[in-house]
Amino acid sequence: MHEECGLFGIEAPGEDVANLTYFGLYALQHRGQESAGIAVSDGRQLRVHKAMGLVAQAFDQAALERLTGQLALGHTRYSTTGSNRLENAQPITVEHPQLGTMAIAHNGNLTNAQSLRQGLELEGVRFTTSSDTEVIAELLGRTGGSDLRAVLRSALPRLQGAYCLLVLTRDSLVGVRDPLGIRPLCLGRLPDGGGIIASETCALDTVGAEFVREIEPGEAVLLGQGQASAEQLLPSTRKAMCMFEFIYFARPDSRLQGQSLYEARRNMGRELAREAPADGDIVISLPDSGTPAAVGFAEASGIPYSEGLIKSRYITRTFIQPNQRLRNIGIKLKFNPLREILDGKRVVLVDDSIVRGTTSRKIVEELRRAGTKAVHMRISSPPIQWPCFMGIDIASRSELIASGRTVEEVERLIGADSLKYLSKAGLFRAVKNVTGFCMACFDGDYPVPVPVQLEMDKLALETVLT
Repeated sequence: MHEECGLFGIEAPGEDVANLTYFGLYALQHRGQESAGIAVSDGRQLRVHKAMGLVAQAFDQAALERLTGQLALGHTRYSTTGSNRLENAQPITVEHPQLGTMAIAHNGNLTNAQSLRQGLELEGVRFTTSSDTEVIAELLGRTGGSDLRAVLRSALPRLQGAYCLLVLTRDSLVGVRDPLGIRPLCLGRLPDGGGIIASETCALDTVGAEFVREIEPGEAVLLGQGQASAEQLLPSTRKAMCMFEFIYFARPDSRLQGQSLYEARRNMGRELAREAPADGDIVISLPDSGTPAAVGFAEASGIPYSEGLIKSRYITRTFIQPNQRLRNIGIKLKFNPLREILDGKRVVLVDDSIVRGTTSRKIVEELRRAGTKAVHMRISSPPIQWPCFMGIDIASRSELIASGRTVEEVERLIGADSLKYLSKAGLFRAVKNVTGFCMACFDGDYPVPVPVQLEMDKLALETVLT
């Protein structure tokens, strides 16, 4: 499973907003690793720099020095609509007849992007990317309004799906969250009074900003003239924050809905130990995402926690290798077992989720080769059985190992001695019974209309660009 995108926006007159945005994006790198971009306004014009790769690869000091001003937005991308290429990197710019150049950055996924694009094409718009963010940008560019919030007030009701947006003009920056609040967005304040809008609180911590509050579903917050002002642009009748922000996506040192995500994940491990005890000698995690839950499982079960797998932080996605043999080598490069710890042990392996099952199967095989007597796998979330259309790169039920299979069948496929998942009830107990989550990947109850065939290709907007 792969993250969506990270957003960081700032107003800080007299500060180096480009470098602050760079550091903010660094803190949000876990949300996307394909491309990064920054747009800056000095009150007269917008300057944009974007490139493929990680944040550190996309920018050098010379590029940052060219981005001068007092308002900025930044974006780090993982593609959920549109392929991985420079044309789809964000922010995307568009000309507005009254407001001039606008830069737009987006986290989420529109479920009606194709129909919106077709309508805009009939109006004469020629698209140059295959990203739904360009659809939003062109829609905003063709929506009249004397100020940015007026434009958003008219345009946003046409969007369906998940979106957190940052929109930058010459003199203002607006952050807006969709009416369901599917993706997170928060407001912060710098010590000298500047304002920040970011996907997660960890980005505020990185630049020394104070957390003010989460931006509410349907709310727009404007930064400009040294102050923040908020307006409820769209009615919010139902909240549906993605539960996987709590389980996996957001960094464990971030906070959501007043909770430490590290503590929430540790609680998931505790609940898992109570619901699905295992006869083991040690508890290990699939690092790093499974570690807080593994710690909680060990605490509640009384089984000692130990490092059993060492993760190389320099190996990224293994699925890009051209054949299965090389993909398997990639998994072995990423996770290496500690044989001295594992040999002869009954191991409880805790992870946050199983998506396709390929990695889980290979890890179980590696643990057996390291001499384990038994591998009991425990998952700190329910089985993922349905695709996501709101910003996660899962677009087909056929990709999901738990879809249409029993837990026992999945257990046999991954080769574990036993497999247990955390129940939905246990998951809600772990997050202190807070309500208002999207659980569609677990139960198929989508908060927005989705394609009837329950298949949506992230390359559906792909065009032939030469």
